[in-house]
Amino acid sequence: MHHSYRHPYPHAGPLLGARWNEDLIAGCWPDLLRMAGSLKYGQATASLIVGKWSAASRQNTLAAALKEWGMLRRTVHLAKYLSDPVFRRKISRQLNKGESLHALRRDLHYAQQGTITRPHLEQQTEQAWCLTLLTNAVVAWTTEYYSRAVLELRSQGRDVPDEILSHISPGHSDNINFFGVINVDVEAELAKLDTSGWRPLRPAQLRELGLTP
Repeated sequence: MHHSYRHPYPHAGPLLGARWNEDLIAGCWPDLLRMAGSLKYGQATASLIVGKWSAASRQNTLAAALKEWGMLRRTVHLAKYLSDPVFRRKISRQLNKGESLHALRRDLHYAQQGTITRPHLEQQTEQAWCLTLLTNAVVAWTTEYYSRAVLELRSQGRDVPDEILSHISPGHSDNINFFGVINVDVEAELAKLDTSGWRPLRPAQLRELGLTP
């Protein structure tokens, strides 16, 4: 069976020699479902389960079944990735968005080069949660105002396809000043808000963006 894949698939063929243990997965299926239910309903965390089964004996039946299932899912994923250009573009788009969020977190945490410096666990957790809260606030703000900008453009007759929007990451940070001490006149800023509590949109400089001659 192993050699039969080499001729039609000279590059992937050598990787297709292993066969999955279907009987092992079938025998452990009820336990695998219970594990999935524990994850879905928050009774256990993925890190706890991975840590537990990583430390389990190689002879542990459920650990072996979980490994087999993981191999099957990875094989299906890779086969789809190799054969489907649309799927590849979707994965690349998600990876790019993920990297943009990591970059945003690094920029927000620039003062310590993105490291946790507090000496105690409680303080470290607090620092990490503050970074998460700040990142989420930036992402939420950007997403809301992107939505308003798109609605404004569409109301002016501009064509803004949803497919284009799927490529835009909420980790945009060009509008954020990461450095220095910023003094905010709260009353003046509140006075800029409209009756619904939104800041006015600033018209883009179309000439600078190359959208007009």
